[in-house]
Amino acid sequence: MRGADSSANVVPAFAGMTKWLVGALLLTALFLTVPAFAQTAPAAPVNNGGALTRAMGQISGDGRSLSLSLQILILMSLLTVLPSLVLMMTSFTRIIIVLSLLRQALGLQQTPPNQVLVGLSLFLSLFVMRPAIDQINTRAFDPYGKGQIPIEEAVGRSAKVLHGFMTKQTRETDLKLFANLAEAPAFRSPADIPFSILLPAFVTSELKTAFQIGFMIFLPFLIIDLVVASTLMALGMMMLSPTIISMPFKLLLFVLVDGWALTMGSLASSFAT
Repeated sequence: MRGADSSANVVPAFAGMTKWLVGALLLTALFLTVPAFAQTAPAAPVNNGGALTRAMGQISGDGRSLSLSLQILILMSLLTVLPSLVLMMTSFTRIIIVLSLLRQALGLQQTPPNQVLVGLSLFLSLFVMRPAIDQINTRAFDPYGKGQIPIEEAVGRSAKVLHGFMTKQTRETDLKLFANLAEAPAFRSPADIPFSILLPAFVTSELKTAFQIGFMIFLPFLIIDLVVASTLMALGMMMLSPTIISMPFKLLLFVLVDGWALTMGSLASSFAT
């Protein structure tokens, strides 16, 4: 009976989390791409939700908001870019790179398979992004679904949440690099950073962090490879591949230290602020 109750509770919870994620991604997609259609909108900095709201309100050319049919058309068109948004604007990039480097460090080519790594990365990203998704759901998705706010306001609120998450995970040096390349003026606060600068800086920071974590993961397995290779050379077994001998020892070490739990926990805690 207890198992049946638990299953009954898990299904609605998973469905709710999926709804929040889909809503957040759709609002994010609208926020990033709709301003590109605003050909008649006046030039304005894209550094906050208010400017985006004004741009979206002027897409029709006469100051009116988008009609429901046009909103649906834009959303359907944006389905092709949603995977890129998941990769570039969430914690997915860092997680998938670290897990791939871990597989290489263990000496395993296709175990776990790519589908398993992508699935782990997606669900761990969902766990890491849960606070941001909850904020988007509370501030934007639910009010918009109930008709309390227009879609322009929902997009602006979602943008602020994602902007805050990305800013906290971005290094100041990377922000300065792309700001100098864009010849942008100094920003008075993190909220003033436009997405055109924040997004490449965020991705660059994630790549650097992922490779730093991967390097630390490689070290103990590299030591095992060196010891095994030196031992085989001392025994005169130079024709025997050291990888075949070292792989069981690396797997044994990884299992004894509960490597998967350590890796997942370290990845999740690396996003804590």
